[in-house]
Amino acid sequence: MKHGKKYVDAAKLIDRSKFYDTTEALDTVVKTATAKFDETIELHVKLGVDSRHADQQVRGAVVLPNGTGKKVRVLAICKGENEKLAQEAGADFVGAEDMTQKIQQENWMDFDVLITTPDCMGLVGRLGRILGPRGLMPNPKAGTVTPDIARAIKEAKAGKIEYRLDKTNIIHCPIGKASFGTEKLQENLDTLMGAIVKAKPAAAKGQYIKSCAVTSTMGPSVRINPTKFGV
Repeated sequence: MKHGKKYVDAAKLIDRSKFYDTTEALDTVVKTATAKFDETIELHVKLGVDSRHADQQVRGAVVLPNGTGKKVRVLAICKGENEKLAQEAGADFVGAEDMTQKIQQENWMDFDVLITTPDCMGLVGRLGRILGPRGLMPNPKAGTVTPDIARAIKEAKAGKIEYRLDKTNIIHCPIGKASFGTEKLQENLDTLMGAIVKAKPAAAKGQYIKSCAVTSTMGPSVRINPTKFGV
């Protein structure tokens, strides 16, 4: 794969043989985020588990103290009094059958998070084939199926993110924008890593955090010393 001049120049600032501490890694990745837009900084963590086994799944959600820097569009599927609560909490779209039909019939997907109440999961369940592949299917573990819909919406707006393993046992998550600076990114990274470490399955054996790296949207990755996290 051929990289552009900016990427090549940025890569020269990174020692590929070195494991950085988190502060130095974040400082470096911010310096190498030289695109004309505010690049997203992402954390990639490879875990010593096997996602094929149900007892080794790692999944959850956490509110980043400084948010993600992205405006989150929330769709709330609920009924009755919860509709009013969802609107007051700041949901961008609120409804029930009308919204599920809009998704089914018009392939409407102008939202980033779907939050629903348990009594409406029958409606939302019909959208599994549409929402599932896009990672938008609500889930109790992620806090997107909840009787307290107002709280869930406020948390989503405040920067709540979901983390879960992919098929290669890696978690990929945004932790903010390059414009946040090292200190705010560090706070977000520590919060996310704390949640991932806490979610370690009892069935996991050996080293839990196999590798860890941060990267910007257009820049090279910087490896973090996994032993820092103590698992």
